[in-house]
Amino acid sequence: MIDNTTVVSTDAIPSNVFHRSLTYEPLQAVRAEGNYIYLKDGRKLLDGSSGAAVSSLGHGNKRVIAAILDQLQTVDYAAEELASEITKETDMARVIFVSGGSEAIESAIKLARQYHLENKQPERVNFIARQQSYHGNTLGALGLCSHKPRRAPFLPYFPTHFHHVSPCFAYHYKLSDESDEAYVKRLADELEAKFQELGPHTVAAFFAETIVGATSGCTPAVPGYFKAMREVCDRHGALFVLDEIMCGIGRTGKMHAWQWEDLSSPPDIQVIGKGLGGGYAPLAAVLMSAKVVNVFLAGSGAFINGFTYQSHAVGCRAALEVLNVMKEDGLIEQCYQRGLFLEKLLKEQLGNHAHVGDIR
Repeated sequence: MIDNTTVVSTDAIPSNVFHRSLTYEPLQAVRAEGNYIYLKDGRKLLDGSSGAAVSSLGHGNKRVIAAILDQLQTVDYAAEELASEITKETDMARVIFVSGGSEAIESAIKLARQYHLENKQPERVNFIARQQSYHGNTLGALGLCSHKPRRAPFLPYFPTHFHHVSPCFAYHYKLSDESDEAYVKRLADELEAKFQELGPHTVAAFFAETIVGATSGCTPAVPGYFKAMREVCDRHGALFVLDEIMCGIGRTGKMHAWQWEDLSSPPDIQVIGKGLGGGYAPLAAVLMSAKVVNVFLAGSGAFINGFTYQSHAVGCRAALEVLNVMKEDGLIEQCYQRGLFLEKLLKEQLGNHAHVGDIR
């Protein structure tokens, strides 16, 4: 009989933290500086993934640390200043600050639903996302994404109102004799067919990552794709939502990845995170257009949502300083230029390699 007052361990890993793996002992870091993490055993590791894809400025940035310490000694809220800084980069009208990407996606789902309730269209209950997508680890976010291994244990809890269409992944799914334009039309026709299948008047929103993250390996869409998807959504009154939790905040050479796209207007709703706090504070945000805000103002004027650490002052101050450093040090333009150089180098060195199928 097992004594349930103690934990039986064959590996005797010295930790009281319930890690994702209970049989693997994580490396123990003692400090981090710049692009490097220093381990307890004396090794120095290059942080090639920027932590969990968050550390856009590297570790130990003195300006961000000073801003955090300053904020801890005042009761002033930094959310207004940060919201102004973010919205002036786009035509977005309002921002919600939360503590992580999954919370932000949950908020975006609720925002889209309540938008239609305020608009006197309660029948709009369906959400369409894409296969091979990832939007977060909470139940609503997992329902929206199609990451099968993460979803599998929780399938009984997902509502039936989340649906999926094909991703825009030219390397795998574009036909050999198909032009970009024809490929985009095929995907737009598929989205249109999904609207018709569900009933166009029942669709609340279409969600997509502007550049897909780890689930498909940093996959951008072909030119014209998002414009075509936006047109389908607009035609049927559904909201067009872009998830830039991983790909946003300067990583593509513009503040927002969708700014490279040929869109007549910004998305109705946009979600950002990860690089927003730069790894110095847990922070994510939901941006919304004036179109969305005006419907709420004409209706109840209230958004039924909220979290304990929403608009946390320290998180917002950290993010504000992260953005200041990015702009003042020219890091976004530098990211663009170095991206071009890396692309050129990879194509020169590996473009004809037998085991390399795509460089993106």
